[in-house]
Amino acid sequence: MAAATPETMTAGARERSLRVRLIPYIDRFGILFIVLVMLAVGTITQPEVFLTWRNLSNLPGQNAALAALAMGMFVVIVTAGIDLSVGSVLVLAMMTTAVLAREQVLPPLLLVPIPILVGMLVGLLNGLGLTVLRLPHPFIVTLGTLNIARGVANLISGGVPISGMPEPVRFLGNGSFDLQFIQLPVSLVVIAVLYVGFWLFLQYTRTGRHLYAIGGNPQAARVSGVNVERTLVLAYVLSGATAGLAGLLVAGRTNSGFPNAGIGAELDAISAVIIGGASFFGGRGSVLGVLAGVLVIGLLRNILNLNNVPVFWQQVLIGVVIIFAVFLDVLRRRAGSGNE
Repeated sequence: MAAATPETMTAGARERSLRVRLIPYIDRFGILFIVLVMLAVGTITQPEVFLTWRNLSNLPGQNAALAALAMGMFVVIVTAGIDLSVGSVLVLAMMTTAVLAREQVLPPLLLVPIPILVGMLVGLLNGLGLTVLRLPHPFIVTLGTLNIARGVANLISGGVPISGMPEPVRFLGNGSFDLQFIQLPVSLVVIAVLYVGFWLFLQYTRTGRHLYAIGGNPQAARVSGVNVERTLVLAYVLSGATAGLAGLLVAGRTNSGFPNAGIGAELDAISAVIIGGASFFGGRGSVLGVLAGVLVIGLLRNILNLNNVPVFWQQVLIGVVIIFAVFLDVLRRRAGSGNE
C-alpha cells in the first residue's frame, strides 16, 4: 500500500476545508435557494396562473394541516425521536369531532378543543410507551398507535364519511378575515400563532432547551439534571396535540370527517422537517426552517398540480427531495466531525 504523500494529504485537507466552509452556507441559504428556484419554475411553467392571488391564497388552506403536523414532528425529531402516528391521530381527531357533531352531544363551541385533546391523549400513550414500558425505539410504539388510532377512527365512525361540521370548526378551517384589500385565511392566522408560540417555547424556556439537549446527548442531559423521561413525554404530547389541531383544520376545511384522511401524512411531516434543516440524529433545527420545509412541500405540490403531473410522479419527486435533504444532513455531520 503506497504511503500518503504531502501532495495527496494537502488535497484531502483542501477538500475537507472546502466542505466545512460550504456547509454553513448550505444551512443558511440552501432552503431559500430551493424556494426561489421553485418560484421561478412555477412562474415559467404557469405564468398566467401561478402568481395570481387566487392560487397563492389557496396555499395556506391547503398546507395548514401539514404545517401543524410538521411543527409537532419537529419537536419529536429534535429529541432524536420519530412519531409515525400523526396521520392516524389526525383522522381519529377528525372522526371523533364528526361523530360528536352528528350526535349533537356537545355545544358547537366545545367541539373545537376535542380533536386537540384526543391528539394529546394519543401523544401521552406514545410518551409513556417509550419511557415507562422502555420500548427500545419510538418507531415501535408510534407504529403501534398508528394502527390503533386509525382502527378506532373506523370503529367509531363505522368506516364511512360524516359530513356537517359546526360553524366554529368550519370557521377555523375555511373561514377568513375580510381586511381592506385582501381576505386573510383564519387557518393562516392559526398556524402563525402556533409557530410563534413554539418558537418562543423552544428558544426562551428551559424545557425547550432541554429538548435540544436530549437530542444532542441524552446521557449528558440526564447528568446535567434534565428529567429526560418527563421531557420526552411532553414532546410526544405536543406532537399529538398538533396532529389533533391538523385534524380540526382538515375537518373545518372539508366540512366533513372521512376515515381515509391522513394516509401518508406522517411522511409529509417528516419530509418538511428534514428539508427545513433539522437532523434525524436530533439536537438541531429551527421553527423557521420547519416553516420553510412546509413551504417547499406546498410549492412543489402546487406546481406539479398546476402542470397536471400525476400523483404517483409527485410521490417520486418528493422522495428524491427527501433523500437529498438527508444527504445534506450527513454532509453536515461529516463536516462537523472532520471525517471524510
